[in-house]
Amino acid sequence: MFHPSTLLLFFTASLLLALAPGPDNIFVMTQSAIKGRVVGLVVTLGLCTGLIVHTSAVALGIAAVFQTSATAFNLLKFAGAAYLLYLAWGAIRAGTESPLQANAREHGLFRFYLRGIFMNVTNPKVSIFFLAFLPQFTHVEFGHLPLQIGILGGLFILATMIVFGALSLFAGVLGHWLRRSDNVNKWLNRTAAAVFASLALKLAMSGR
Repeated sequence: MFHPSTLLLFFTASLLLALAPGPDNIFVMTQSAIKGRVVGLVVTLGLCTGLIVHTSAVALGIAAVFQTSATAFNLLKFAGAAYLLYLAWGAIRAGTESPLQANAREHGLFRFYLRGIFMNVTNPKVSIFFLAFLPQFTHVEFGHLPLQIGILGGLFILATMIVFGALSLFAGVLGHWLRRSDNVNKWLNRTAAAVFASLALKLAMSGR
């Protein structure tokens, strides 16, 4: 199986990649700042569940479809962009609504878990990234290739949970202080709407 140095190198690289600014960690921080650290942690669990889907897609060879088929890639990315625009519209409508009011309207934490899953799964670039990144650390002599991909995917998910969890706690604490004012609530919601719209535009314009 894997040499410890290989796993250490992979885990370190995964931590650094999770820290690099990207749609997922920006999404986590935005949700945590507006709705609290618990929501941010639940969104993180959803995003990591999405990574399980991408890992499985690479292990089973499905991810290659998004690399070779422009139609499949575009359908998935436009679905993700549309969802982000929907979230942007929801943030605009929220106005000065308090986090407690918003959470009651959102019908519980499970909705945010599903939001994290959908946010991650509808980004085909994650599958393509995994398709390029994970196999670099696999070797024939290490054994069954899909099992190797599964182990590496699990380590990447662990690194993501650590980094995104820390970001959720930081943004949640910061947001708690900022949300004391209705004017700040309004500003936070408008900022979130702008972030979601920007992420939607970036995803819609992205290529393979």
